[in-house]
Amino acid sequence: MARPDGFPRQRIAIVPRPLVAEAGERPITRHLQVTDAGWYPNARGHERSRPGGAAESIVMLCVAGSGWVEMGGTRHPVQAPAVVAVPAGYPHRYGASDDKPWTIWWLHVRGSAAEELVGACVDSEKSPVAVLREVDRTAQLAEQIVAILEKDPSPPRLVRAAGMAWNLLTTLVSDLSVSDTDDPLQRAMNYLMHRLDSPVSVTELAREARVSQSHLGALFRAATGGGPLAHHITLRMARARQLLDGTDLAVAEVARETGYFDPLYFSRQFRQVHGESPSAYREQHKG
Repeated sequence: MARPDGFPRQRIAIVPRPLVAEAGERPITRHLQVTDAGWYPNARGHERSRPGGAAESIVMLCVAGSGWVEMGGTRHPVQAPAVVAVPAGYPHRYGASDDKPWTIWWLHVRGSAAEELVGACVDSEKSPVAVLREVDRTAQLAEQIVAILEKDPSPPRLVRAAGMAWNLLTTLVSDLSVSDTDDPLQRAMNYLMHRLDSPVSVTELAREARVSQSHLGALFRAATGGGPLAHHITLRMARARQLLDGTDLAVAEVARETGYFDPLYFSRQFRQVHGESPSAYREQHKG
């Protein structure tokens, strides 16, 4: 059954509209204000329809699972990790998939810079959806925004939330602007980002990047300090953390979602990276 909210463990912070109106008159927050923010983990049945659009621009960070967004008569798939950007006043619908419902952090923003910033987070001429590259950093910023507004939407806290939202949005804009599909390293990184549910060989990756394996290794070492497979493990472990934090999936299911078909090997790999087991991480890291 479709529903806009009401998911177990969800978090929502809504700023009273009189406070939003006051923030819009202040020198700092008139440029960018967060009016609503939240977190929907494993949001089965989530769906929203706004035929007249929303009063604010909307940004959603899909950190696990999948869904869809409809704009301009076209349905666009959303597969984690992804960012969705919807400008204010634009008719739209979106929802979680039935088989792997998404986990999303979301923000509604307004202000003189809001529409331009949100629009620049994706290539809006092609799609309202883009790959979310810095999953941990942007999700942490979104969580901090929610935490600030949950406590007290006072003017000082609205300023702090606006600053973090500016940081989050400019990070998304920067990530999109440096994404160059003609760059071998970027082609390889994009390929790895879309293959978080399975291992990738260096041979396969070099073929995708259209360079030799040795050259690919040199590019990755210069950019990340390690090889391409080590980078892929880092990305898969980031996805595992998001699934452990944002869903109720069993550890074995998290292992499968990140391309580890042996749960014991996944647990050993996770412990090697994080210094603790997946179960211990889940117990100690709650949003």
